Amino acid sequence: MRRLLVGEAQCRASKARYYLLEEDAENPGAYGVQIELDGEEASVPDLSSSRQRVLELADTLVRGVVTPVGLRDVVDDWLLE
Repeated sequence: MRRLLVGEAQCRASKARYYLLEEDAENPGAYGVQIELDGEEASVPDLSSSRQRVLELADTLVRGVVTPVGLRDVVDDWLLE
């Protein structure tokens, strides 16, 4: 799996980092997201086969300064759209 940094956001005294996850040859064309903040991380792999759609989600995460704790809730809402 590859991780591509898509953005950073200031969260109190730390920076949250947001990544696009790109599956490897075993599951090509599957994309997910990951957030890292102060040693915590959360990820949701294999969200969609649409790279553009997952990049838009990642941009929303950055703009909203979503933390690892809130990732699952935001992704659940996004999947219902």
